[in-house]
Amino acid sequence: MALKDNIREALKEALKRQQRVEVATLRLLLSEIKNAEIAQQKPADDNKVIDVITREVKRRRESIEAFRQGNRSDLVAQEEAELTVLMGYLPEQMSRTEIMAAARQVIDEVGAKGPSDKGKVMSQLMPHLKGKADGKEVSEIVVELLAAN
Repeated sequence: MALKDNIREALKEALKRQQRVEVATLRLLLSEIKNAEIAQQKPADDNKVIDVITREVKRRRESIEAFRQGNRSDLVAQEEAELTVLMGYLPEQMSRTEIMAAARQVIDEVGAKGPSDKGKVMSQLMPHLKGKADGKEVSEIVVELLAAN
């Protein structure tokens, strides 16, 4: 079953159980997927759906950070609940150790010498980690490893 179909089924179940946060989040997600399909002018495959989910996860994380700075704990809780729902539809996230191992391998393959080679490393690394790791975390790890070289 396609990921989009899984999300539709989960929405039906959430409606039956009257879980408001999950219903609202899944409706928004399906709407974003539909918008992506309209922009592409073709049905979204699982990779495109994962891209949409990843974008929504990133938005939630940014919102959580902004709300924390504004001392809005009520909105932080709501965004965290939505983030939890969205994370359930992404592939299992890689640990920091796994990301470091993959980054080291790419650094060796590319022959990166220092922080100025970050772009080369990231362009090779991100396609392998797409949907499995947060880009910001990957970037931090790459900078850290390149600084140590």
